[in-house]
Amino acid sequence: MRPLRGIAFKLGSVVVFIVMSAMIKATSAHVPGGEAVFFRSLFAIPVIVGWLAWRGELRTGLVTADPLGHVWRGFAGTIAMGLGFAALAYLPFPEVTAIGYAAPLLTVIFAAMFLNEKVGVFRISTVALGLTGVLIVIAPRLSVIEGGADDAAALGAMLVLGGAVFSALAQVFVRKLVQVEKTATIVFWFSVTATVLSLATLPFGWVVPTPFETFLLVAAGLLGGVGQILLTSGYREADASLVAPFDYASMLFSLLIGWFVFAEVPTGIMLAGAALIILAGILIILRERHLGLERSRQRKAMTPQG
Repeated sequence: MRPLRGIAFKLGSVVVFIVMSAMIKATSAHVPGGEAVFFRSLFAIPVIVGWLAWRGELRTGLVTADPLGHVWRGFAGTIAMGLGFAALAYLPFPEVTAIGYAAPLLTVIFAAMFLNEKVGVFRISTVALGLTGVLIVIAPRLSVIEGGADDAAALGAMLVLGGAVFSALAQVFVRKLVQVEKTATIVFWFSVTATVLSLATLPFGWVVPTPFETFLLVAAGLLGGVGQILLTSGYREADASLVAPFDYASMLFSLLIGWFVFAEVPTGIMLAGAALIILAGILIILRERHLGLERSRQRKAMTPQG
């Protein structure tokens, strides 16, 4: 384990994914979300395949023991990505990022429902805290009091929240897949299934992108592949509980990009809600780290000595 290297890879993936999302947002007024998913997934494949070949894992990385599991993970993940991309056309960039943080909170709930994972009072309380933050962020978009909402913003809030729900479901499928599959296999087959499934949106209004939009979409796909590699490398080099909190650095980067690229000024309410969501997420991660250390100590205590 090389913790500092793991953190560097994780931060690199956060930056790459945020830039990728910004490129998608720049095309979102013209290019439908399903079409953006197609470009994002298709052009990630050669990057991932090249990485596997370079590591000498191409043969084993493409072999799967659970094809149906990848289909379900791909189905949920593709919907999540499509809804998130579509939301970028209606909401400020930092706001989409903040609401998207609901996904790991919802994963806790879904893991308890579908995987029978035990959820104690602490995790329930922190999930409730985080979801309160989500409500604070989206409330102005849904409120009709004093003209606090418009139809486009309300639609955007529902799209990104729906995306978070499907993203959480995708993580539940991933938790099952990791029991029998390598990380590289999961990453590769998600890109393949997302590419195929995104074609189902073809009848719903795909457009011919401009040359500049095509450049952005292709670049977003390539960056998506690079981001997956950096993310995987980060978790190879350090414990998940150490690198996971750096996900929330994306809030800072999205604020900067929103401000300087899209001229989006964050509201105090949005920042307050985002702070609650981030706090809840970090508390859950720290709690998981504590429980992991406790389980490790218990296993060592039960191991016969000498």
